[in-house]
Parts: sequence; C-alpha cells; structure tokens
Amino acid sequence: MTARTRCRGPRAPARGFTLVELLVALALLGLLSATLFGSLALSGRSWDAGEAKAAETSSMRTAQEFLRAQLEAQHGQRMKKMPEWPLLFAGEREEMRFAAALPARVQGGGVWYYRLYVAEVDGKSSLVLDRMVPDVTGSALPDFGGAEHSVLATGIRSVTIRYLGLDPGASTAGGFEPAWRDRWQDAQRLPQMIQIDVETERGTHWPTLYATPREAP
Repeated sequence: MTARTRCRGPRAPARGFTLVELLVALALLGLLSATLFGSLALSGRSWDAGEAKAAETSSMRTAQEFLRAQLEAQHGQRMKKMPEWPLLFAGEREEMRFAAALPARVQGGGVWYYRLYVAEVDGKSSLVLDRMVPDVTGSALPDFGGAEHSVLATGIRSVTIRYLGLDPGASTAGGFEPAWRDRWQDAQRLPQMIQIDVETERGTHWPTLYATPREAP
C-alpha cells in the first residue's frame, strides 16, 4: 500500500435533500406557478379588454358615420294635408325624428321617416333607429306604428341631442342670432346644426357628433 493510498480516508456517503429543503423547494415552485398563472390570466383579461374596446370603437365609428350621412342628407319632407305643411322633423333632448333618403340598394330607396333614441333591445340598452315610409297625405304626423328597427350600438346609457337655430318666426334680417336649444319647435325649417352626445354604460362618451342639415333637398 502506497503512502498516497494510506492518506486517503474513507469515501463520504452522498448527501441528499433534507425534508425541510424539499418543502422549501415545493413552496417556491408553488409560488412561481401562482405568479405565472396570474400573469397569464392578466394577459388574457387585457387581451379581452382590448378586443372589446376595438369592437366598441368600430361600432361607434360606424354609427356616427351613418348618422352624419343621414342627417346631412335630410329631405325637407312636408305633410301635405296638414295646416301650414309642417316638416317631418321633431327634436327633443333624448329623441329625434327626421326624414331622409334611403339608398336605392336598401329596400328600393325612397324618402323614409326615422326616429333616433335609446331603448332596451333583447335585454341590452341600445341606440336604436326606427324607420318607416311616411304617409305625407295623412292628417297627423306618423307615430312609428309597425316601424322597422335597427340597432346602431349596444351598451348605451343615454343620448343627448341639441339643436342650433333661430326661434320660430325669427330671421337673421331682424338681428337675431341662432342659439343652442334642447328642443326644436319650428315646424317650418330645419335646425342649422345638430349636436349628438352618446354616453355608454361604462361611463365613457363618444366624440361629440355635429351634423349640418342641408338647407334645400
């Protein structure tokens, strides 16, 4: 036996994990798993929120573009058998009625009578546009009985409409200035400008829509 062999002591046995170390490792693994799961869940919620926001924005833009096109292409349709031939236009703070042409590709076109307001449709608060073909030879303004309904957007809490124009019977020649009002009561002319503000159920607001009806059809 050589001197090197004599100096080498017995081999130390291999050392494993203690129970405490194993429990600590399992706890750390659980913590990391919980953190990873939370991150994935947060990412999923962020993705869903982003998609919902994109869908809401697309719906808002489509609705506003349609409304602006319809309001600015208004037709000065009148009731031909009523005294003074009133226009088919009625403006309230939360509802507006107006006449405008429907594109020929949709149900053959023609001049239709519309009503814009907020109502519950299939359990959802929605921005609704009713439409019907008006009987301009009737003795009273149409009441939208049997009208067709189109949902422009869902998740809508309220719509606020204002109208810019002169008082009934007033003229700019008399030095009168147009003013914003919550109701339009002039049955002989359309407002100079219409302002529409929409609030969603989440508390957000659409960009204010301004539309200028044309003076002559």
